[in-house]
Amino acid sequence: MPASAPTKSRGTDRPGRVLVVDDEENITFLLESALRHFGFEVHVARTGRDAMSAMDSFDPDVVLLDVMLPDLDGFEIVRRMRAGGRHTPVLFLTARDAVDDKVRGLTLGGDDYVTKPFSLEEVVARIQVILRRQGMGVTNRLALADLEMDDDAHIVRRAGHVIDLSPTEYKLLRFLLLNAGRVLSRSQILDHVWQYDFGGHATVVETYISYLRKKIDTLGPPLIQTVRGVGYSLRSG
Repeated sequence: MPASAPTKSRGTDRPGRVLVVDDEENITFLLESALRHFGFEVHVARTGRDAMSAMDSFDPDVVLLDVMLPDLDGFEIVRRMRAGGRHTPVLFLTARDAVDDKVRGLTLGGDDYVTKPFSLEEVVARIQVILRRQGMGVTNRLALADLEMDDDAHIVRRAGHVIDLSPTEYKLLRFLLLNAGRVLSRSQILDHVWQYDFGGHATVVETYISYLRKKIDTLGPPLIQTVRGVGYSLRSG
């Protein structure tokens, strides 16, 4: 069985379509990878004019929109969308965190506003909220090969076997699944899983990776890979 991306069920015959509009390649790479893992179709536009063209050709369900673009800014894009009768939900994703900018974006017709740096999980969660408002059912299911995580039921299975995980092990595995195929440094894992409430040593990452391996990799081919000198990656094959 080939590796499968996280999937989501919807009340339509096609996956949700997300238009990502940002001129920073590293940002679009992260967003595109995460969203595809959740089963979304993704199209990337790096300029405002390309974004406007993609509105018709790609027909997105949600637009992730940076404000600062090389031609049209995000506010102007939303103004043109709404003036033209297009009501596609817009989630602003920008480094401009001034209150006036947030008010302006929402007043022009934006549906939500997230500032950089951001959490991938937060962005995905906000997209799901927007889709639910549009009447599109979303079920969170992350999967890689025969490893499955049902985030709604809070159940993890591998090869059909239910795996009992502690809350921290579950959160760590979820972060690895969300970023399947990517190499995550120990500091990235520590910042995400333990965040600011951890005052111990970074070796806790190695400890919990070991716990996960004992519970997950004993049920099939190893999925948790160590990249020497860098960190860890969840990979199939």
